[in-house]
Amino acid sequence: MSAVTDGQVETVRALVAAIPTGRVRTYGDIADEAGLSNARIVGWIMRTDSSDLPWHRVVPASGRPAPAVRTRQLQLLRSEGTPMVDDRIVMRRARM
Repeated sequence: MSAVTDGQVETVRALVAAIPTGRVRTYGDIADEAGLSNARIVGWIMRTDSSDLPWHRVVPASGRPAPAVRTRQLQLLRSEGTPMVDDRIVMRRARM
C-alpha cells in the first residue's frame, strides 16, 4: 500500500463522520469520493483511526459485515433503524 497522507486520513474521517444515522456507505464509495486508488486504504484508515467515528456505517458492498465486527456492527445498525433483511443490509435502501 502506498503512503497515506494526513490529508487523505482527514478526508476519509470527514466522509465517515457525515454518514447520517440509519444510512451506510461502502469502503469503495468512500475511496472513490476521497480520490483513493483502493478501498482497502479506507479499511486501513478505519482500523487505525476511527474509534470516535460512526465506523459501523461503513460496510462492504455485499451488505454483510465482516465476521470480526459482525455482531456489534449489526447491533448498532439495527438500533439506528438501518434497513436489513436477516443479517444483511438492504443496500438499495440504506446506501447513501
